[in-house]
Amino acid sequence: MARLKDKYVNEVRPALMARFQYKNLLEVPRLEKVVINMGVGEAKDNPKALEAAVNDLSLIAGQRPIITKAKRSVASFKIREGMNIGCKVTLRGRRMYEFLDKLFNVALPRVRDFRGISPKSFDGRGNFSLGLREQLIFPEIIYDQVEKVRGMDVVIVTTAETDEEARELLRELGMPFRSA
Repeated sequence: MARLKDKYVNEVRPALMARFQYKNLLEVPRLEKVVINMGVGEAKDNPKALEAAVNDLSLIAGQRPIITKAKRSVASFKIREGMNIGCKVTLRGRRMYEFLDKLFNVALPRVRDFRGISPKSFDGRGNFSLGLREQLIFPEIIYDQVEKVRGMDVVIVTTAETDEEARELLRELGMPFRSA
């Protein structure tokens, strides 16, 4: 079992049951999935850039990402409908827990001038969004092989009904939130 899942089952779930007075184990919020998205704007001119982004994301996630296409044409960006413009990967189960463990304990502390994550990035339904400026914070990425520094979006989807429940779940799992 992944280390973070073990922590959830043995420590986090009982703590949340006590804090929010849940009567049933199935009421306790849990992680559902993690979606990592990397937009590659220069892919319209340079298809190799998208290939490099796919390779980086597959190293980080441990799973091959899918290539996302433009839903509609945008003239000002010179993008046509159906063009390849990014990649994303959805993690569930063991890979999700391993990725979050790596994100909380290894990658985020490597961010320059890191003071914690803002606890205000919840969407009102218990899901959390996080933007990262560079893929170099992950230990799998070799600095010399990176062509261009790219950012990515990480969306953590939970079964929590409210933002307060989701915030407490992530805090108990070890997400380094900034003090308010």
